[in-house]
Amino acid sequence: MEDLDARLLVDLLRDRITPDRSLGQHFLLDESVISRSVQLPGEHGSPLGEESHVLEVGPGPGSLTLAIIRSGARVTALEIDEDAVDHLNRVFPQNDTNFNLINKDALEAAWPEDITHVIANIPYSISSPLLERIQRHHSVNPLRSIVLLVQEEFAERMSMRGGPASSGPLGLSLWLDFEVLVDVRVPSSSFSPSPRVNSRLISLLPTERPEIKSNFNRRLFRTITKHCFANRRRKMRTLLSTVPRRISRVKGWHKDRWNAASSAILDSQIEGMPEDWHNLRPENLETIHWVILAGTFSSIYQE
Repeated sequence: MEDLDARLLVDLLRDRITPDRSLGQHFLLDESVISRSVQLPGEHGSPLGEESHVLEVGPGPGSLTLAIIRSGARVTALEIDEDAVDHLNRVFPQNDTNFNLINKDALEAAWPEDITHVIANIPYSISSPLLERIQRHHSVNPLRSIVLLVQEEFAERMSMRGGPASSGPLGLSLWLDFEVLVDVRVPSSSFSPSPRVNSRLISLLPTERPEIKSNFNRRLFRTITKHCFANRRRKMRTLLSTVPRRISRVKGWHKDRWNAASSAILDSQIEGMPEDWHNLRPENLETIHWVILAGTFSSIYQE
C-alpha cells in the first residue's frame, strides 16, 4: 500500500466505473482534507491509533480508508456498490486484519459494537437517516468521536449556526448527544467528479447535557420539534393546537392526551419560556426552550 495515494485510488476506480450520482459518488481527492479528517479526533482528545476501531460509510475508492489504516486504527467499511467493493478488494491486502470490508447498506447492516469512531464522506441522500443511526448506536455503544464530510448547507443545519433558518429538528436532535463543531470548508474541486455545491468537515463530540434529566422523553422531544418545524412560519399556539401525525408512536401518547396537555400548556405561563412564546414561530425559540416544552408536555398530564 506504500505506493497508493488518493489520486491513484480514485483514478483506478474511475477507470472501471462511471460514478453513480444517485449514490452520491463524488470521490475525495484532496489530501489535506483527508489528513484533516484523520487528525480531528486527536484535537478533541480521542486520537486514532491501535486501540481505535473506525466505522467508515461508503469508502468508494478508499482514499480516506487508506489514511485511517495508516493511522494504525482498525477499519470496518460499509460499501453498497459492488464495483467499489471489487476495487477495494483489489487494492487492499485481503489478509490485513485492520481492514474489514462489508458489502451492505450502512442503514441496514449490523454495526460492530466496539467501534470507537465514525469517519466518513457521506452521501447527501442518506445524511439524515445516517445521523439517526449514529445516535441510536451511540445511545447503546458510546462513541468517542464522529467526523463527517457533508454538504455545506447540511452542516449549517446540523450545527444550527447559519441563523434562524438553520434551526430545526436535525440540529436539536443532535444537540441532545453531541457538541457539533464546524471545521474547514471543502470546495467542490476537491472531489471527482465535482459536485455542484461545497462541503464542510464537521465533528460530533459526545457530551452530557445537564439540562437533560434521566427520565427525559427524547422521542416526544423529536416528535414535537419535527411537528412544529414542518410548518415553521406558523405560530406556536397554532402548531401545538394540532396533533402531531405520529404522536401514537410515542409510548403512552395519543390524540386525546395531546389535546388535553396542549390546552393546559397554552393556557399557562411556563417557567423558563419567553413571556409571549405562544405567539413566536419555531425558529425564534432557543434550544433550551424546546427542552422545557417537551418536559412540560410529559408532566402536565399523566394518565
